[in-house]
Amino acid sequence: MGDRDLQAFNSQLFSSPTLFGSLRWEEKLLTTHLPEMIFGESGLILKHVNSGIKLHFNAFDALCGWKLEALPPVEVPAAALWKFRCHPTDQVILDYDYTFTTPYSGSAGVEKSPESGRGPPEESICSPHWEDCEEQIDMVALSAKESILFYDVVVLYEDELADNGISLLTVKVLRVDGVLMRLRGTRMHCSFRESTVPVILREICWTEATFKALSSKGYPTNSAAYTDPRIISERLPMAMRKTQKLIVK
Repeated sequence: MGDRDLQAFNSQLFSSPTLFGSLRWEEKLLTTHLPEMIFGESGLILKHVNSGIKLHFNAFDALCGWKLEALPPVEVPAAALWKFRCHPTDQVILDYDYTFTTPYSGSAGVEKSPESGRGPPEESICSPHWEDCEEQIDMVALSAKESILFYDVVVLYEDELADNGISLLTVKVLRVDGVLMRLRGTRMHCSFRESTVPVILREICWTEATFKALSSKGYPTNSAAYTDPRIISERLPMAMRKTQKLIVK
């Protein structure tokens, strides 16, 4: 989203102790597995005042995406030790994606307010949805040198993957030490034209490669060399990329 565009949005970062205990989250998600640290009420809300369009990012919706996609578990070198410890009865079965990788790309809604004169304060029955499109985000506009009006980082959840790496959901970047590099990113851009409703595009990318594949191309295999998501994105092959437009009817 461009810096100038952000001026037309009311932005709100929220962070407070989680409202739901872990047991309630497990019940809602139908799982007994959750990340070690969930910042349940941390998130970001962007609302376009005139149209009522609201973009928001939260941990619960992200975990819903993880549960629905259900990727196969990534097997690390220590997996053999996990499967059979001292006795066969101590077998550990990895039957879920313990990296908590999610396809989550943000949530959207339309919220009418009394100030806008467009309806009641509660959520409108209008349900915007994303559609694949041929339009592309204007990268030239994004690269223009403008003053940064707002910047922050919001962590939604984090897990150290039993000392075998780290899963950190901020901008959908994931690292599993010694096995693979996986980056799932979402870029959103909002442009304002003559219409009162902004044009909102989002670009979703999924890049991934094993450390073995990176080594074959001459790239370092030390995970410490991959702390910058920008460097990761330049070296990983594209698994999926698409652009979508938010449709409000």
